[in-house]
Amino acid sequence: MKTSDRKLDRDAAQLHQALADLVRVYQFRDRKSVCYHDISVTQCYALDALVRADRNGDTLSLGELAAELYLDKSTASRVVDSLERKGYATRSADPDDARVRLLAPTAAGKRLRTRIERELIETQKELIRGIAPDVRQATAQLIASLARSASDRFASAKAVAKCDA
Repeated sequence: MKTSDRKLDRDAAQLHQALADLVRVYQFRDRKSVCYHDISVTQCYALDALVRADRNGDTLSLGELAAELYLDKSTASRVVDSLERKGYATRSADPDDARVRLLAPTAAGKRLRTRIERELIETQKELIRGIAPDVRQATAQLIASLARSASDRFASAKAVAKCDA
């Protein structure tokens, strides 16, 4: 094995451990926050996607939302049902295809998403306060690049590995 391959193996293993540790901490943080703002973590991700689309002048179909959240359509539908019941999202008919429902955030949904985002950004500020500005910026860029790469890889994957129980 070439030295560059060994270094890549080592770097990949270190990245795996660092990301696993970070994700674990955030998952536990989010688990404790479930319904803190009247919505679950998954509902929060769905609301975020709807608000981002709305800011771009777009709406999402249920299928598009499901794809963005890596959920099947029936699960995404249940998530939207709950957001709709709580007054944070609406469904409307697609003028081009009556079978399709377009999803959008309500004014209350936008306000909730803004409040949640503000609180999360304040948390991030506390985490990075003691880190040099250039390192903070490089870290944000690296994480964004990793997210894009992972999204591209997972979106193009033909099948997802199944875990045996």
